[in-house]
Amino acid sequence: MNQEVIDFIDAVKEPWQQQLCTSLREIVISAIPDVQERIQYKKPHFLKNGKYAAVISTSKDAVSFTLFNTANMTLPEGFEGPPERKTLKLKQGQEADRDLLSSLVSRAASELG
Repeated sequence: MNQEVIDFIDAVKEPWQQQLCTSLREIVISAIPDVQERIQYKKPHFLKNGKYAAVISTSKDAVSFTLFNTANMTLPEGFEGPPERKTLKLKQGQEADRDLLSSLVSRAASELG
């Protein structure tokens, strides 16, 4: 566990965003047992074998969860972006589907070496 990532999440002002960030982080950590965490470009990045697996970021009204290595995956509605990475934006009142996201993170990360 990376203290900088913990500090980032603790500094998120909106409680609902802080809760979502914590949930998303827990999903990534459980889906990628050997995940490496770091703050890069002022947001938490999660890597497997030095390659990007996921990123969490916040904006005024959403928490974004970007999943990398998705070119060969079919993702459910709500994910947007270029083939190699897809982003899901969660707004206040929405929750992360732990089972779905855990499965997607596992699949995407499985090919990262």
